[in-house]
Amino acid sequence: MHRLIILAIVLSTAALAESTGGCGIEDTAINEAFEDLYNFNFPAAHAVLDRYIVAHSQEALPYAIRASAYLFYELDRLHILESQFLISDKRIVEKKSLPPDPKVRTKLMQALEDAQSRAKVILAQHPDDRQALLALCIVEGVATDYMALVEKHQLASLLPARRSNSYAQQLLRMHPPCYDAYMTAGLSEYMVGSLPFFVRWFVHFDNVQGNRQQGVQKLQLVAQEGHYFKSFAKILLAIIYLREKKPHETEKLLAELAHDYPSNPLFRKELARLETEPSASRERN
Repeated sequence: MHRLIILAIVLSTAALAESTGGCGIEDTAINEAFEDLYNFNFPAAHAVLDRYIVAHSQEALPYAIRASAYLFYELDRLHILESQFLISDKRIVEKKSLPPDPKVRTKLMQALEDAQSRAKVILAQHPDDRQALLALCIVEGVATDYMALVEKHQLASLLPARRSNSYAQQLLRMHPPCYDAYMTAGLSEYMVGSLPFFVRWFVHFDNVQGNRQQGVQKLQLVAQEGHYFKSFAKILLAIIYLREKKPHETEKLLAELAHDYPSNPLFRKELARLETEPSASRERN
């Protein structure tokens, strides 16, 4: 069951698609917001989103991205994205940690509500609207991660995790598919495959068989073909490789991320930590 908690983080960034997939918003401001987000420049990301929302107040997706920015802020503040946290099952489940910031929580929940309400209005008229489905996919993913990793309500986080996967599956059934929707599909596959057998009897995700290798392959597809979440797929793969005792693969991904996002201190810190580990603990090729 503990592996379910570890992998809950992946669901927060469920699906945003490459330009050729026609799933996300192809706008310079949205690209800029994600660039700031990956550099952990959260004030700048929010400023870009605020300006975009003024001109597109009825769209659901920018509010979902705003919620993601609040989530990333808390994950960074609480050191949850550090490898020493993510590879330790004990640290993930333990209750003794810094408390959530109540002001950030209020803003995050408001952003989730704003995204959800707008998406439902759009879907009532256009049930196959890609951006609205995408927004709901992200909404449920952010809720999953916040409940599991910040509030430590791991079991309760299963419900939004399943809903996020369902929205991702809807997006993947569209033509052309949203490449980044494979993020949720892949991690759901990996997550269920990591659960103890008796737990799988009680956990059902749509179109998920629990094949960990297939899950990794889908994440690799996002890392190669994705757009907004191409880099986040690399972060998730780096975590998986480290947990599976493949530090050489993790090191390659961290080097790419550190190069692409020089203002993010986490990538440099994790890369330096990995490079200084004793050779006996490193992967032998």
